[in-house]
Amino acid sequence: MSYTGSAVATAAEVAPQHAITLTDNALSHLRKLQKEAGSESLLLRVGVKQGGCSGMSYVMDFETDANIKEDDYIVEYEGGFRLACDPKSLLYLFGMSLDYSDALIGGGFNFSNPNAESSCGCGKSFSV
Repeated sequence: MSYTGSAVATAAEVAPQHAITLTDNALSHLRKLQKEAGSESLLLRVGVKQGGCSGMSYVMDFETDANIKEDDYIVEYEGGFRLACDPKSLLYLFGMSLDYSDALIGGGFNFSNPNAESSCGCGKSFSV
């Protein structure tokens, strides 16, 4: 009996490409919103803040390069789309995947956060 495969994955195969992953649907919708905001040079800032029904809430907004801080984590995605995250928020968001759905019920951005122990029904707040 011979075995030609490997059951052990390398770290590169297991680790996400970015600390925060954007699905194709999310990236497409974010690019559309970016154009509607008036400039393709805007970057998306994601983070967390105290509040929401589960204790912490996700925040997202577009901003200019002038607002980038020295210790921000910056990711450049396919096609030059950029995301910024402050180091404190990154502790809570590392490994998160952001998706988008245009479904009539339950549509919008969906945060899939492996660090969240629980989240509210709307999915916009979480606890750790």
